Amino acid sequence: MKRFLLLAAVLFTVLPARADEGMWLPSLISQRIADMQAKGLKLSAEDIYSVNHSSLKDAVVLFGGGCTGELVSDEGLLFTNHHCGYSYIQRHSSVEHDYLKDGFWAKNRAEELPNPGLTVRFLVKMEDVTAAVLKGDKPKFTDEQRDALIKKNIEALRKQETNPAKGLVAQVNSLYYGNQYFLYVFQEFRDVRLVGAPPSSIGKFGGETDNWMWPRHTGDFSIFRIYADQDGNPADYSPENVPYHPKKSFIVSRKGVNEGDFTFVYGCPGSTQEYVHSEAVRYIQDISDPEKIALRTTRLEIMKKYMDQSQAVRIQYSSKYASVANAWKKWQGEEKGLRKNKIVPLKQEYEKRFAEWAVGTRYEGLTDRLAQLYTAREPIYRAYEYYNETVRTIERLNMAANPNFNRKDYYEPIDSETFVAMMSAFDQALDDSYKPEIFLRKRAQYGSMEKWRDAVFADSLEARELARAFTNFVNENLSPQVSALNKSIEKLYHDYMQGQREFEPEKAFYPDANLTLRIAYGSVAGYSPSDAVYYRPVSTLKGIIEKDNPDIFDYDIPQVLRDIYARGGHESQPVCFLATNHTTGGNSGSPVLNGEGQLIGINFDRVWEGTMSDLAFDPEICRNISLDIRYLLFVIQEVGHADYLFDEMHFAD
Repeated sequence: MKRFLLLAAVLFTVLPARADEGMWLPSLISQRIADMQAKGLKLSAEDIYSVNHSSLKDAVVLFGGGCTGELVSDEGLLFTNHHCGYSYIQRHSSVEHDYLKDGFWAKNRAEELPNPGLTVRFLVKMEDVTAAVLKGDKPKFTDEQRDALIKKNIEALRKQETNPAKGLVAQVNSLYYGNQYFLYVFQEFRDVRLVGAPPSSIGKFGGETDNWMWPRHTGDFSIFRIYADQDGNPADYSPENVPYHPKKSFIVSRKGVNEGDFTFVYGCPGSTQEYVHSEAVRYIQDISDPEKIALRTTRLEIMKKYMDQSQAVRIQYSSKYASVANAWKKWQGEEKGLRKNKIVPLKQEYEKRFAEWAVGTRYEGLTDRLAQLYTAREPIYRAYEYYNETVRTIERLNMAANPNFNRKDYYEPIDSETFVAMMSAFDQALDDSYKPEIFLRKRAQYGSMEKWRDAVFADSLEARELARAFTNFVNENLSPQVSALNKSIEKLYHDYMQGQREFEPEKAFYPDANLTLRIAYGSVAGYSPSDAVYYRPVSTLKGIIEKDNPDIFDYDIPQVLRDIYARGGHESQPVCFLATNHTTGGNSGSPVLNGEGQLIGINFDRVWEGTMSDLAFDPEICRNISLDIRYLLFVIQEVGHADYLFDEMHFAD
């Protein structure tokens, strides 16, 4: 045990990294602080992360379990992305009060709208608990015994730190494929109310056409407020609750950005796979991404056809459409980036060198064993993914299986057409051995997907039987095999991660993202996606006017923007900017800060050509896209006429 802990301490010491790459642990930021300060940071490590006094971490929250948000006042006012708050804005919308289309602005605290189920989490502390998690481990233990011990130790740590009365929740996360473990303690607040949101023609300007693209002109923000009980503790919604007074809130800077300025992002990146084997990347590039893109293209076409015909359907399916389209567009850029940057051949060359170095060590043959496991997993995992992208997307089956299914946002013609398209794709793509017996029997009985569809949609018992059969088939056949193979792969990655460390002792290895608080830093910068093309790093209101088209929903801007522009003086109003910060999903809504730690923007996207950064980061092409805070303030004042909110914010200039 002592030998392992000593090895871990050596392996995970931070060393120089490539320019602007990395998602760094806040509690260990002192190991990066010199590099950050050399590039323009004016703060200390304690200013960024501290458990002894308030620090920047206390102004950042995990928003809704999948995004990030930031506190911008001492009254619990919170900024995040429009797309992060989108589903909550939708739930408050109707044909009579279409807050998606028209926007929403509470004029006082009484008008702020509650959102049942929405939570935010503040990080209280994080600490390395590797020794405690592995306490009691013995060389003679089987994998099952070791897993049971780790699970028991983690649960003990979690219970020790959990305090429901104060809203304290704890989790232990594995880093570096089980080579290190960190405890995270959060305080979770459950009363979060909608304060403001721009019209979708600002908050989603450009729609899916502009998604993941540059230049970008999207005012991707929404505003919420955190409420607590009279003592400042988390509480369920109550009219008696009061605005939460945070330990820290961000100072807002209106100075703007210039190319080369230092920036850093403080947020909760979701998931990356920077250290995986070439076979994992090849599967994503050649099979997974192309097939999922094709399936989602079909689903999006079906949804859009009906959404274009009805405002009510558009409201019902706006959030669903956006959710499907987001990954669909990202995968296209990811596949293209992996191919263009030759990531698979580069990893294969790396693995060849690693294998040569590993001869005579405990890592000998490791990359070959990983390749063999991926080969064995591929057909099973492909079937598993196909099931998720086809059968599980049919709402009629989900409705039959789940009595709490939200029928309010359901439109049968969309689902009916989706059933035929997805079940046909499932049937054509997979061998019969990957289909439940009922599928084969019903396919023969009805002779066509259309006739089968009619029976399923007419008879709830038929739908329930089919849903149950598919669920059982997956749970009894696909999931156990996928789980077993993934477990074997993860076990090898534990050693492969250590081996890579020893193979490249001068390289800094940051942990893969896992939806916990991280810091990424870089600078404002344009980029060149192809020959003879260079994108400048700042977009302006002029670009919005150039794209404005009343005949296209995603480009039909509010008349007020046209009027403001026509009056003159706002042509150069900044809207969005690019930087080299390493981000991913979960970073949506993250504060983008300058060298003084002041809020200059809100992260909301990456450039399409660089979305392969979840697997391989290229500092020449990977860029994060942020909303310039000055455009957010401009929209609040000029469009929402809600500049009373400025009275509770603190400005640097």
